[in-house]
Amino acid sequence: MDNAQTAVKSEQSTPFTSVPIEITVSVGRARPLVRELLQLAEGSVLPLDKRLEDPVELYVGERLIGIGVLEVVEGDGQSQLAVRLTEVVDLQTPA
Repeated sequence: MDNAQTAVKSEQSTPFTSVPIEITVSVGRARPLVRELLQLAEGSVLPLDKRLEDPVELYVGERLIGIGVLEVVEGDGQSQLAVRLTEVVDLQTPA
């Protein structure tokens, strides 16, 4: 077994590989004035600073881990929102 295979095998055998993590997808930001925020009600629309086709950012905690684009995937007769990764951030460099 070469070093790459040994590294992959040892990573797969640790108990940490089965621990789920939460990834947050940032699709945009809104910057309403406080008076506009206080006027929001059910059904209100809060415009974001991005368009539907703009890239989104993926975070684990506060750490950026990747960039992607939103997609709709079909499965079990239902549509689901998903992210297709277009760039993975170099996680070896310090944040």
